Amino acid sequence: MKIRGAQILFECLKKEGVEVIFGYPGGAVLDIYHEMPRHNIRHILVRHEQGATHMADGYARATGRVGVCLVTSGPGATNTVTGIATANMDSVPMVVLTGQVPTALIGDDAFQEVDIIGITRPCTKHSYLVRDVNNLASVIKEAFYLARTGRPGPVVVDLPKDVIQAYADFKYPKKVDLPGYRPTVEAHSGQVKKAYQMLKKAKAPLIFAGGGIVISGSTEELVTLANLIQAPVTCSLMGLGGFPATVADKDGGRRPNPLFLGMLGMHGTYQANMAISHADVIFAVGVRFDDRVTGKISTFAPNARIAHVDVDPTSISKNVDVDVPIVGDCKNALQQMIEIARNEPIEGVGELRKGWLDEIAHWAEEHPLSYCRSQDVIKPQYVIEKIYELSGGEAIITTEVGQHQMWTAQFFRFHRPRGFLSSGGLGTMGYGFPAAIGAQVAYPDELVVDIAGDGSIQMNIQELCTAVCNKVPVKVAILNNHYLGLPRQWQELFYEKNYMGSDLEGSPDFVKLAEAYGAVGLRATRPEEVEPVLREAFSIKRPVLMDFHVAREEGVFPIVPPGKSITEMLLA
Repeated sequence: MKIRGAQILFECLKKEGVEVIFGYPGGAVLDIYHEMPRHNIRHILVRHEQGATHMADGYARATGRVGVCLVTSGPGATNTVTGIATANMDSVPMVVLTGQVPTALIGDDAFQEVDIIGITRPCTKHSYLVRDVNNLASVIKEAFYLARTGRPGPVVVDLPKDVIQAYADFKYPKKVDLPGYRPTVEAHSGQVKKAYQMLKKAKAPLIFAGGGIVISGSTEELVTLANLIQAPVTCSLMGLGGFPATVADKDGGRRPNPLFLGMLGMHGTYQANMAISHADVIFAVGVRFDDRVTGKISTFAPNARIAHVDVDPTSISKNVDVDVPIVGDCKNALQQMIEIARNEPIEGVGELRKGWLDEIAHWAEEHPLSYCRSQDVIKPQYVIEKIYELSGGEAIITTEVGQHQMWTAQFFRFHRPRGFLSSGGLGTMGYGFPAAIGAQVAYPDELVVDIAGDGSIQMNIQELCTAVCNKVPVKVAILNNHYLGLPRQWQELFYEKNYMGSDLEGSPDFVKLAEAYGAVGLRATRPEEVEPVLREAFSIKRPVLMDFHVAREEGVFPIVPPGKSITEMLLA
């Protein structure tokens, strides 16, 4: 029996296990919306298409499943571009369904027509324009397969209106056969052995873990390997939570993990930046060696031989030359290395590593992460410490982009994967709040907190209506310093304190704004008010916007000035 393209689409989505779609209707997709009530897939009506992409992104990062969003043609499609680029940079599995004008009108500058395939080609993993309804099922199958396999990423499927209205037999493919797409999952055993021999002979080894650890679900393997070879671990921003910052103690609490050095890079910890600069062997797993991590490339890890594992071969030796390239899934490579390490243990490993670990501990004591506490003004780091304390470190934390993002990376001790959602590669302001909504939709009973700045939160503040209307009890902690914090800090340090364009004195009353949307608004202006506000917010089963008035010119430290080596840190 032939069915319409819109129905075929939903049958495909059900086959792929889709539970929720984040979307916004328009003329080109009204046939899809007309069909939607007949299927058991939840629809979250957003207030801006960029919000839809970030919600699908947050859902995907929190769950590991493919996030799905649906928008109309023209401006609906173009409004997704920032969210698509965000997901692409951070390897997030996502399928973006865009409406398109009828095929006969494509190329005629029809009403609300854009070449969304051409526009997004540089920032997608792949994209499809479906011209024949008979191809629709196979395209959807391929789109989900591409989004989730290899190095995950966003896939755009452009759906002309006449294709969605046309009739065809529904037959969903059982498997995907793409001759030009064969991601390497199993790491080469010989290369893994070479990497282990390097680590075995090392006097000052270091494991550098990135987002690939989280994506591949290989936290357990990373912990096992680090303990077997007694190698300290540092993480990129995207890798936070991939290696636990704390470990359980016998009293039921948590204590700092002695092998965890914190985040690496421009705003990384002193001990992490010093350790990678003095290491003789670096085992890099699921990282890109981006510029925020390396600082001045020519001075990065000058004494180290490097082994690098990544499922994406183009990421290896792209920015930093490596000695042992290993193409494959992080989990597979780590499993192989663990087996080798157990068969060929490092004799006297505890004593062998003691000097190196003591040196790192000295760096940590010399310049720990710290800030000047105050009884008169709220310090932003204090708010983050309190969120960690009151949540027991169990909350799902999202961030916008700016100083608050870096303070969160420094002062919230992430001990589980998929508990930290943030825009790393693209640095997208406005990401955190809709991402938090996506994560909360996936996990309605968990505490989800977006740590925001007063600049970033206004990028997608309209999604507060989405949270209220869908009863999504997400919490937002605004660190309100009436500045665009990182631009202001750079202007202070590198641009003669010329604060042009970074002053946000015209910000709204966030408490009144929250109430106008039907949410709860709370405010703290003194340190003693922080904990009561957080406790009240966490106890409310509704969306809450917390406005913390923090020290206006507090800086993020350490900071590596642009163009400098990561050992040339400016310290608080």
